[in-house]
Amino acid sequence: MKFEIVTIFPDFFRGPLDYGIVRRAREAGIIEISIHDLRDFTSDRHKTVDDRPFGGGEGMVLKPEPIFACVESLNVGSREERRAQERVETVVLLSPQGRMFSQSVAQELAKLERVVLLCGRYEGVDERVAEGLADQEISVGDYILSGGEMAAAIMVDAITRLVPGALGNAASARQESFTASASKDVLVDSELPDSTCASGGLLDYPHYTRPAEFRGSAVPEVLIGGNHEQIRKWRRKKALEKTLRNRPDLLEKQPLSDEDRKFLEEMRENL
Repeated sequence: MKFEIVTIFPDFFRGPLDYGIVRRAREAGIIEISIHDLRDFTSDRHKTVDDRPFGGGEGMVLKPEPIFACVESLNVGSREERRAQERVETVVLLSPQGRMFSQSVAQELAKLERVVLLCGRYEGVDERVAEGLADQEISVGDYILSGGEMAAAIMVDAITRLVPGALGNAASARQESFTASASKDVLVDSELPDSTCASGGLLDYPHYTRPAEFRGSAVPEVLIGGNHEQIRKWRRKKALEKTLRNRPDLLEKQPLSDEDRKFLEEMRENL
């Protein structure tokens, strides 16, 4: 899989993408990342990438010409061609006005062969980029960043984890928070995450390591006993408990077993 990142600050990516899973995936040839300096696609001696908006207003806006020139140099075709031919690539404009980035969006993008990320800056990007060049706009949250570079790094990391071969254990990505267990309304035990891992789309369950007791706090006995089924059930209940407390909205999106529903009802009664 290849990521193409269009930015006015190419040096920004020398840090965030050179560590951990992303670095290992790059070194293994599982993903490829190319950084494109938008100023290389300007036509004036000052390498101007922004201008004041028509109609007035504070701040500057990124101009369309260098963005179109850069993306067209990548041979991704026009937006109409990409849609008509169902090409396995997409051009994404990172923008506060875009649809929310989530684990499901990351899974959707991880199936493609190439993702082009356009990093916005200043007060925004000329609307003709969104209307005539980008396939979609994506936001990483309901807050304002100084630019799309940080958002691009977040997306590359989240998507890379889902590319086959990037993780040492492929099951890890299936059993993390925000990853749905199944598409049905009600789960049966066989559809829960395998092994002793049982969060499956909920917030993660608590983790413990050595020492078995630290400053008066001991590791729960169930985790030491070695009964995998009991461990799975304990972890599932703890994930449900944490999700109900911190992100109850997630419970509306996840399939739940009868046992899950009964446990949640008891928890709500005790709140």
